[in-house]
Amino acid sequence: MTRPISAQELLRDQRGFSLIELLVVIIILGLIAGLVGPRLFGRVGQSKQATARAQIELFGAALDQYRLDVGAYPSSGAGLQALVQNPNVVAWNGPYLRKSPVPVDPWGRPYQYRCCPGDHGDYDIWSHGADGAPGGDGENTDVTSWEAR
Repeated sequence: MTRPISAQELLRDQRGFSLIELLVVIIILGLIAGLVGPRLFGRVGQSKQATARAQIELFGAALDQYRLDVGAYPSSGAGLQALVQNPNVVAWNGPYLRKSPVPVDPWGRPYQYRCCPGDHGDYDIWSHGADGAPGGDGENTDVTSWEAR
């Protein structure tokens, strides 16, 4: 017959992880984070650029619909706001964007708009990228309606 095991014997027989084992696991996790993290964060900048390009294309489609209804693109003074709010135009049949107010760029700044004419076509729409200044490389590159990327 076996004798019952006491609580002290149970606690004595349980083993935990040693300090060395915990340090090895922490070092491995740190190495993985160090190798994978920068690659993931590099993709964030690329996805913001792609989002800005897609939004600019949607603005272009909305501006074309506005022009079909009104007969001209909104003036620079009316800006992209004319796509969601009537700028006192008789033939306005909007809103031409689903969201109101007009979306800002992925970096939280309003898109720039110039029209009638723009420097590069009937209208120009652009974002100055992450740095908010003209030009730049990588995530700071300007996203524009006139350059295909």
